[in-house]
Amino acid sequence: MTPPQNNRPLAGVFWMLLTGFLFVGVTILVKMNGTHLPAAQSGFIRYLIGVVLLLPLFAQMRNTKITPRQWKMFTARGFTHAFGIIGWFFAMTQIPVAEVTALGYMSPIFVTLGAFLFLGERLAARRLIAVGLALLGALIILRPGFREIGPGHLAMMLTAVFFAGSYLLGKQLTDETSPAVMVLMLSIFVPIGLSPMALYGWVTPTGPELLTLTGVAVLATTGHYTMSKAFQAAPITVTQPASFLQLVWAILLGALLFDEPADVWVVLGGVCIMGSVVFISWREATLKRKQRATAAMNHQ
Repeated sequence: MTPPQNNRPLAGVFWMLLTGFLFVGVTILVKMNGTHLPAAQSGFIRYLIGVVLLLPLFAQMRNTKITPRQWKMFTARGFTHAFGIIGWFFAMTQIPVAEVTALGYMSPIFVTLGAFLFLGERLAARRLIAVGLALLGALIILRPGFREIGPGHLAMMLTAVFFAGSYLLGKQLTDETSPAVMVLMLSIFVPIGLSPMALYGWVTPTGPELLTLTGVAVLATTGHYTMSKAFQAAPITVTQPASFLQLVWAILLGALLFDEPADVWVVLGGVCIMGSVVFISWREATLKRKQRATAAMNHQ
C-alpha cells in the first residue's frame, strides 16, 4: 500500500537534512568569496544566474494571469527579499558561519510576530512565550554588554526581519498562484531590486568569483527544491527539527575551513531559537488538524 503523500517521515527528514547541508554549502561558498565584491553585487549576480537556471519555468508563465494587485505583491516581495539578501551577504563577510546560521533561525519568529501585527492572526500565550524564548536565544548569541555587537550581527538580525516580510507577502499569494510562479517571480524581482545598488560602483568580478557565485546559485536553487520535497513528504513538525542540524554543519565546517572556534553560546542560543520554531510549527499544525476535523464534522 502506498503511504500518503504527506506521511513519509523518513523521506521528509532525509530531504530536510539534505536541504540543510546544501544551504550550509551556500554560506561556505559566499564566505570563501571574500569581500572583494560588494554585498549587493554578489546577490545581484547570484540571482541573475538563478534566473538562467529557472528558464524552463518560463513556459509555465504563458497562460498565467496575474492581477494588478498580485503584480504589486510580487514587486513588494522581491524588493523586501532583496534587502534581506544584501544583509545576508554582508553578514557572511563579517561574522562566523555558525552565528549567521543561528541568527537566521529568527526569521520564522519574526514571521509569527508579523502575522500577529499585520495579518490579524491570534498570538496565544504559549506562542508568545515561545517568541520570548527565541528572543532570549538571540540575546544569548549576541551577548550585548559582554562583547561588541558588530555591523554583521545587526545586518543578520535585519536580514531575518526582511526574509520574514518576504515570507508573509508570499504567504498571501500561495493560494492564488503556483509555487513555480512564486519562485520565478521572486527570482525576477530580486535582481531588479538589487540592480541600483549593484550597478553603483560596479566591481568587475574575477573568473573564480563568478564560478563561486554560480555554485551558490546551483546549491540554493537545489536547496529550495529539496525543501519543497521535504514539505511534500512529511508535516513541518517532522521536518523542522531536522533543519537544526544545519547549525551543526555550520559549526563543523566553520571550524575546519575558516578556523572559527565552536562557541557554546551560539549553540545554546541556537537551541533556544530552534526550540521555539519547532514549538510554533507544532502548534500551527495541531490547530490546522483541529480546524479540519471541525470542518469535517460540520459537513456530516
